[in-house]
Amino acid sequence: MIDLCPKEQPCNVKTEILSGLTVALALVPEAIAFAFVAQVDPLVGLYAAFIVGLITAVFGGRPGMISGATGALAVIMTGLVVIHGVEYLFAAVVLMGIIQILFGALHLGKFIRLVPHPVMLGFVNGLAIVIFLAQIGQFKIPDPQDTDAMIWMEGSLLWTMLGLIALTMVIIHFLPKYTKAIPAPLAGILVVSILAIALGLPARTVGDIASIAGGFPEFHIPMIPFSSMSEIIDTLMIIFPYSLAFAAIGLTESLLTLTVIDEMTETRGRGNKECVGQGLANITSGFFGSMGGCAMIGQSMINVNSGGRGRISGIAAALFLLSFIMFASELISKIPLAALVGVMFMVVIGTFEWSSFRILGKIPKSDAFILISVSAITVITDNLAIAVFIGVIIAALVFAWNHAKHITVVITRDNDESKVYELHGPLFFGSVQNFQDLFDPKNDPDDVVVEFKNSRVSDHSAIEAIDTLAERYLSANKRLHLRHMSPECRTLLSKAGELCEVNVIEDPKYFVADDKLG
Repeated sequence: MIDLCPKEQPCNVKTEILSGLTVALALVPEAIAFAFVAQVDPLVGLYAAFIVGLITAVFGGRPGMISGATGALAVIMTGLVVIHGVEYLFAAVVLMGIIQILFGALHLGKFIRLVPHPVMLGFVNGLAIVIFLAQIGQFKIPDPQDTDAMIWMEGSLLWTMLGLIALTMVIIHFLPKYTKAIPAPLAGILVVSILAIALGLPARTVGDIASIAGGFPEFHIPMIPFSSMSEIIDTLMIIFPYSLAFAAIGLTESLLTLTVIDEMTETRGRGNKECVGQGLANITSGFFGSMGGCAMIGQSMINVNSGGRGRISGIAAALFLLSFIMFASELISKIPLAALVGVMFMVVIGTFEWSSFRILGKIPKSDAFILISVSAITVITDNLAIAVFIGVIIAALVFAWNHAKHITVVITRDNDESKVYELHGPLFFGSVQNFQDLFDPKNDPDDVVVEFKNSRVSDHSAIEAIDTLAERYLSANKRLHLRHMSPECRTLLSKAGELCEVNVIEDPKYFVADDKLG
């Protein structure tokens, strides 16, 4: 049974449908633009927005989140399409979906919770900048003297564009203060469209980008060599690296967007279920001739800010988009691009964490560096997965460096013959050198106890450090005891053998994250 509205946040059906309509209108130019980036037909991008949007809305783990064709995926799809053709892209999207389902089935979605907050801020800010830069392209028009070249708008066309964008933004900003009967972005699009058509203003429209007229997407098995084992292996060798990259980028953007929507709505999505939903959507996309996709933070922001909270808004957005393609292409083609650009500019303003400027001087320098780095890498590479991975790696190294200095010891006596080293802090690759410096085998008594009740053996480097310490005491003809180690720590020890003296009853218990958190 699928809950169309989350129990913790009951939704209004009218608001959900109107929010879906707003999202669908904003999806059209973006889907077309991303199709051009991937060098495929515009309908390939539009069908992706419909299929991915519909299936993730129904089966995904985050009600209210919108998915579709995205620029992050389109950029890396270009190489595959140019070299091998669009059929290989469809096959790669199917394999991408399979990888995503496996990721969810293995309950790996929960690990998105390990992304540090500075990385999240960098991701959001970088994506806001990317969305802004993408809209700048709408200020270009085909060169009359060279149809393959683009030039910047000038004169009345430019001023009209700027004026309509400003009007759209003003409506979106001020309308909610007077009424919420209609989503402000939808009102902005309708008012500006009616005004531009009624006055015959010289404004570029959706129809100037490309035709969106088409039928229902048809089932299509990718036409790639797959008749023999050698052909299957050769094909997999081509598409697997791309599919793995697609899956990584798609899940990174989807799960981070899920976290952002969680914070906005004060609810909690299900990461593993979202992975499976994304996978189902992309498998279907590949078999229906579309370019696949993932969550879209810009469209999700539009949906949430317009009142969309449940699955109805996402389903409505997908169905409206399909109806535009099949029945209303002529009407949609008349919408001024300026209205949609204005909506996206408001998304940029709402997405960017402006407070990050205020906190830069107040947070640790390492966190500030991570925030700025992730934002910059996102903009420069247009690859969210790389930016987030680098941010997480930097944060992990900073954490390891800081905690390497936190291992200390308190020395006591059990009796006249035993000396006790009571460790405090984690023992891992970063702290092993400090750990070795804490002991004095040459001057210690014949019986030494290392107390681990306030410490934890974390990795192989820690094991080697313990073995090395044991050998130092053996060389000095002294006996070393390891006491109060947790069961997890004891299973890691491979060489200490009879040197371990463990009191199982008093061992502390450690618990790890449960898959239910995912």
